[in-house]
Amino acid sequence: MTLLAVERIKLFSTRSPTFSIPLALGFAVGLGAMFTSQSDDENPATVGVTQMGYSSGLVVMMAMATLSVTTEYRYNTIRLTFQAVPRRAAVLLAKTGVVVLVSAVTGLIGAFAAWGLGQLVKSDADLALDSGGDWRAVAGVGLVYAVAAVLAVAVGLLVRHSAAAIAVVLVYTLLLETVVTSIPALGEHVQPWLPFKAANYFLTDGQPDRVTEGVSGNTVDYPYGPWIGLLFFAGITAAIYVVSLITTQKRDA
Repeated sequence: MTLLAVERIKLFSTRSPTFSIPLALGFAVGLGAMFTSQSDDENPATVGVTQMGYSSGLVVMMAMATLSVTTEYRYNTIRLTFQAVPRRAAVLLAKTGVVVLVSAVTGLIGAFAAWGLGQLVKSDADLALDSGGDWRAVAGVGLVYAVAAVLAVAVGLLVRHSAAAIAVVLVYTLLLETVVTSIPALGEHVQPWLPFKAANYFLTDGQPDRVTEGVSGNTVDYPYGPWIGLLFFAGITAAIYVVSLITTQKRDA
């Protein structure tokens, strides 16, 4: 049995995916449908509007990714795993791969389901994927979910305690970046260099102000293109992930 198969079994043997995946899909699809249904002539329904629930689902999947690590520390199963497979990096890469795949697929399903439901809610709206920006707003959700899952795993490895790790994820994603960008004379300068704002920019660049200035909070001009925003988000994530791997190699399980 490969490490990937082992990690898949371990992940789905816990209750976290059972609750997290439907909840994330519910947020992405339900909130997207709600915002789309509230569209009018002044604020028309667009592809971006159908995706305005993605960030809530993202937080849920990040919590699941964090728990995939911290639960093992809680029950000491990771110690047994490291005894069976001394190459810790291989174990953690396999675990991360499984979590990333689950998160990315969930993000994609939620994004396209929200877009499809939006067409039912507003059948008279032009919600066709006619441009690269429209495709990026929908299909790009899977990429953001994947990168965020890696970041969440890294937080779990560094913190190890479930409640504390989830608190870090929730406080940062839901509060800290928003507070920082709200500081007068400072927020507009640092906003492009905050990882989740960069990820939001990747998804919402080119969308109406209702989208970019609403849930996403992209209220300033970014000095780079949307794909650079995704690469910046991925780069920050990769750096933190490498630190978590090195730390795990040196610490006792």
